[in-house]
Amino acid sequence: MTFPDIIQRFIERHRLMRRDGFYLVALSGGADSVALLRALVGLGYRVAAVHCNFRLRGAESDRDEIFCESLCQALGVTLHKAHFDTTAYAELHKISIEMAARDLRYGYFEQLAKAVGADGICVAHHRDDQVETVLLNLVRGTGLQGLQGMRPRNGRVLRPMLGVSRRQAQTYLDHLGQAFVVDSTNLETDAMRNKLRLQVLPLLEEINPAAKENVARMTENVREAGKVVEHAMRQAISAIRSDSGGYRLKALDELPSPIYALRTILEWRGFNRAQLLEMLAHRRDGATWMSNHWVAVMDRDYLFVVERKAWERPLPNLVIPERGTFRYPVGPLTALADGAEETAMRLRLELKNVDANFQIDPSATVANLDASLVKYPLVVRPLRKGDRFVPLGMKNSKLASDFLTDHKVPLLLRRRQLVVQDDRGDIVWLVGQRVDGRFAICPGKSSEALIIQLL
Repeated sequence: MTFPDIIQRFIERHRLMRRDGFYLVALSGGADSVALLRALVGLGYRVAAVHCNFRLRGAESDRDEIFCESLCQALGVTLHKAHFDTTAYAELHKISIEMAARDLRYGYFEQLAKAVGADGICVAHHRDDQVETVLLNLVRGTGLQGLQGMRPRNGRVLRPMLGVSRRQAQTYLDHLGQAFVVDSTNLETDAMRNKLRLQVLPLLEEINPAAKENVARMTENVREAGKVVEHAMRQAISAIRSDSGGYRLKALDELPSPIYALRTILEWRGFNRAQLLEMLAHRRDGATWMSNHWVAVMDRDYLFVVERKAWERPLPNLVIPERGTFRYPVGPLTALADGAEETAMRLRLELKNVDANFQIDPSATVANLDASLVKYPLVVRPLRKGDRFVPLGMKNSKLASDFLTDHKVPLLLRRRQLVVQDDRGDIVWLVGQRVDGRFAICPGKSSEALIIQLL
């Protein structure tokens, strides 16, 4: 079976590409990417190439670009090119050069794919890369996901060469008489992956010449087993998730592996193992853990996950000068549990006659106030420390925060608790909870009602 035949069989097995599709091929000029481009062109796929010049190796980087231009011209393949100041990007974002190059490369690939209507982006990762990735994951400390290595498909990114080795790719190019360029940094041993490639793997092959093949086979087996585990875990996680978006901690404890379930929920959001263990061992109402972009919150036997930018966003004041419908730009955090999209709230103010047909709406989302006692403009604002009001049904004032605690209002609601304050500075409504009794409708005395409703 020829090199292109092996790739075609892998494509069909994993349903990576369609014959009528259009695909981008990441082309560095090295042996792997050149072999992928030649194979896909030979198989009849409609492709265009993409080359990134990261300006890291001076004249050698320019040499690679010129080579790619010549190759694509000879093959009749369109070439898209991008130049990056990788060093400046790495310094700006305080990341390594390797990570900067990866971010720039895949960011550009995604943008270009959308712009030209490509069905996918083919990259030349092969079986040897897969083995190195799995060993790297082991060295760093990995779970089941890390043992599965790189997937044949990851979003738009396709890896048709995972079923072939580096040696097979080079043999294919030798058979074609096809030249390629060599990145001199691949021969250095300062990068961890290169140390594995140049030092560790040769030692493993001394122990067992089939070491690479065996690791690759193990990865395939783990990936298949992983599908079963992931299916079962999705069902388990769905069962412990509440209608409010939180995860029931008691139900989590009943799963065969609470730590694995928690890892499935949170690890991709950047939470580390130490944080996960702490969540399981030290459950405190109101406890929070943060990753770069997410916040995990313990709230009355539930775990909620919200975006950090939403958690930390300051709440604005909204001035309401008269009756009408008004938009408050920030919604409750409970609606954002587990990363849901943030939406605004609307408030409608209207007047109604208090007559024999008038009925007070008991809904928590409605405030029924005596219009003659409320002074405009009203202000909708976040609850502040020390805010007091006289809850309807009570005689004396009470700290609004104590009222929320006494009524077991969830932390995510308390975090964004709003009040409606009138022109005299009095709180007339603890929004969604209770009106101030001093401004409530009094049967037989009130003639006109101000109705404030959350929409």
